Amino acid sequence: MSKIKNWFIDTKAEFKKVVWPSFSKIRQNTIIVLVFVILIGLVIAGLDVLLTWGMGKWF
Repeated sequence: MSKIKNWFIDTKAEFKKVVWPSFSKIRQNTIIVLVFVILIGLVIAGLDVLLTWGMGKWF
């Protein structure tokens, strides 16, 4: 039982060492991720349309 207690104590101590990002940094990173997800989605959709059109022409 003491191992479990020590694990929780150690975990709490480690969480105190973490440098948490500010809200503005979180917002900035979220926007960057969303922009890249949208861009990659558009690239994949464009390739899908292009390949579908190409296959329709070919076959």
